[in-house]
Amino acid sequence: MLANVNATRMELLRLRKRVVLASRGHRLLSEKRDEISRQLIGIARQIQPLRQKVEKELLQTCRRFMLARASVEPEHIKAALEVPTKKFSLAIEFGRVMNVRVPHLLKEIEGEIICYGYATTSGELDVALLALECAFDDLIQLAEKEKQAHLLATELQMTRRRVNVLEHVVIPELQETIKFIFDKLAEAERDNTSRLMKITDIIRA
Repeated sequence: MLANVNATRMELLRLRKRVVLASRGHRLLSEKRDEISRQLIGIARQIQPLRQKVEKELLQTCRRFMLARASVEPEHIKAALEVPTKKFSLAIEFGRVMNVRVPHLLKEIEGEIICYGYATTSGELDVALLALECAFDDLIQLAEKEKQAHLLATELQMTRRRVNVLEHVVIPELQETIKFIFDKLAEAERDNTSRLMKITDIIRA
């Protein structure tokens, strides 16, 4: 590779500019990597307790539904839940964290989750549905945080790879090429000086 390099002052200046640019890019990418890591750690700290909370809520909700099913005839439960009155829609907005697009989930809910009369149902079904409603809010929040963490982790991996390539490949190769050209130019300068001295000696003789 070095044998094909043009050992000229113009090439030396061009490579020195590239080193400055690569060093600046390395610094900026390092700062981006550190900030993404900080943001990712913050989100991860929110995810763990939130996931435990959701798992606990869903487990309790399942138990409530099992109790409701045990205390009411199956056809009554089916009839009670056949025509829901609660409407739910989900919208996604995107924000940016270190130039990474991360989603924010926005829910719109209308109506009541209890959509039946009380004559043929038990209180356990009421409690189960209300518990499901609470768990659903936390579930949406968990989905949002986990997607944000996934996107940031992917960007962090790419940024780390770029930093490593600049630090261990691009900048060292440029510096090695600069040293090669500098040595070649210095050698040529010494040869020219030596020739001039010989010519001077011949002229004086």
